[in-house]
Amino acid sequence: MASRISAAWRIGAGKSTTTTTGHLNFNHVTKSIPALAQWTPVSSGSRAGSALISTTSTSSSAASTSLRSTTPSTPAITASSTATSAWPPRLKLGSSGTAPLARTLFQRHQHHQQQRRSFARTAPRHGSDENHHCPPHENPSILHKMLEAAATSFASILVLGAGFSIAAYAYHKTYKHIVLQKMSNAFEPGDPVLDLAAIGKNIPLSKTAAATHWIPRPEQDIVDDIVAGKEVGHYHLFIGDKGAGKSSMLLEAMRKIDGDGVAMFEAHADLEIFRIRLGKALDYEFHEDYIGSYFSERGPRDTTALLDIERAMNKLEKVALKRRAKVGRPLIVIINQMHLIRDDEDGKDLIELLQQKAEQWAASNLVTMVFNSDDYWVYERLKQLATRMEVLSVTDLPKNLATAALRNYRQRYFGENLSNETLEQIYDRVGGRLNFLNRVAKSSDMLKMCDEIKQVEKTWFLNQCWILGEEMDDDVMDQQKWAAAAVVLATALVDKESEMGSTYDPVIGHVLPSYALHEAQQIMTRADFVRALDRLNLFSITKDAQVRASSVPMHLAFREIVAQPNFREHLQATIDRIAAIESLGRTRELVAKDLVLGGHYEIRRAEKGKGVDVKLVMPEPPAEAEEEE
Repeated sequence: MASRISAAWRIGAGKSTTTTTGHLNFNHVTKSIPALAQWTPVSSGSRAGSALISTTSTSSSAASTSLRSTTPSTPAITASSTATSAWPPRLKLGSSGTAPLARTLFQRHQHHQQQRRSFARTAPRHGSDENHHCPPHENPSILHKMLEAAATSFASILVLGAGFSIAAYAYHKTYKHIVLQKMSNAFEPGDPVLDLAAIGKNIPLSKTAAATHWIPRPEQDIVDDIVAGKEVGHYHLFIGDKGAGKSSMLLEAMRKIDGDGVAMFEAHADLEIFRIRLGKALDYEFHEDYIGSYFSERGPRDTTALLDIERAMNKLEKVALKRRAKVGRPLIVIINQMHLIRDDEDGKDLIELLQQKAEQWAASNLVTMVFNSDDYWVYERLKQLATRMEVLSVTDLPKNLATAALRNYRQRYFGENLSNETLEQIYDRVGGRLNFLNRVAKSSDMLKMCDEIKQVEKTWFLNQCWILGEEMDDDVMDQQKWAAAAVVLATALVDKESEMGSTYDPVIGHVLPSYALHEAQQIMTRADFVRALDRLNLFSITKDAQVRASSVPMHLAFREIVAQPNFREHLQATIDRIAAIESLGRTRELVAKDLVLGGHYEIRRAEKGKGVDVKLVMPEPPAEAEEEE
């Protein structure tokens, strides 16, 4: 107790009546000091104790006087000078009545000190101004605590939300920038896609080997200008037979510029595979690497392949705008094997999308689209909406270029220099098709390889279109209609040779007989079979809508088939059997029965010529004779 009272003395004996600790005002504490000041510590001449007793301020005296006036019976407490104990002093009470009062004052002072410590730990400090003083004995209410907790939670959520939003926005912008940068890099020189395609097409990568390997075609200069970006304002369709050299010309043009500003990929019947190949050529991931998918969010990829292709085209347009401002020439996008796209609703939608983009970009000189196809139906599909399309027909090489190509091929593979007579024999059998010439040049026995190529073409035609004769079953009539139409057209092409003045020119080479498309449909008596035969590479439809054999070996196979003994009789028997089956299908048999008493049917044509009237006629019964009796 002595230590606690001494602490009270130290508080009460401050510098002034208003004692300030930090930013807190303790005027209420000094009000109890005058009463405690009446207590006299028992000290033996201790200067510290005497000093603490003597240091009483004017306000403390006034408060003490007020306290005495209210409690007149309270005796004074004096200090004993004979006490031997040091500080902290022991108190000697003046009378027995002073103990309760002293205890009460001490407990009140101790309670005020505890409140002061509690308030100093919890309450905010507002300064020493009395107007901003919050009494320590007033605890904050539950509503105040709820509002404080809610404000803290809201501030935390706001900070976290703002942080995540800023981070997500920065990631999104960075991701879009990276996407465009990757797509722009796909058109930089040295694209590995060109190297892979050149190796697959057997095209040399070094510029020195091209002179001894590649035979320039008449269309090569046009293709070079298109791929180099010099030919602007149009998009192009390359159409020709399989193996004629369309892809080889494109790859040669790409090699000359090292693939700068060019992207090339192969088409496919499945739209998903087409989408993946387009993304590979443009180095575009279709948002498949977007981080939003890790949080199971519905990302931009959750859609169809056709919409993904549209998004890739939109990104390509942005890249083309930047590159045009930097380089000054359009980008080149080459889609090879366009005939692999199915001729159905999905394929039509895809071709329409590509053509719309090609028309738009050709008008603005942003991107030059190049479509490469083996089949005629792609041209018919693009022709419907084409305004800026240019068509380049790629046919077999003429005789002089074909023999030069064969000589270069043979020189490269075997180091052999062929004679002109051998070159002419090979050309007479396989024509100027680069694919056939390359196969022949790689063979050890070239003339035998020519015969094998012709036999392969003949076998392919017979397997697809051979006729079965008059013994065929009616279940195969639909297939035999298609086969008979193809054989009839092949026979007509062979027969037309006699109408032509010559089918071989010493300079140009082979001149294959052909019919216009509408004439070919008339010969076949069907309009929907020719395009299917073109897809099977049995016949070929040129840019000028001329129908002929797909190649020189195929036309030679037509000659051998037509020259077979009794071929025309076999063909006519097949046609008659088809007509008989169709006649049976169109014939309706009427059976009249239950005719009694001499009845019969009267069948007449209707009055207006529509339909037939059938009437049952029964004879009148004989009149009953009157009985004459």
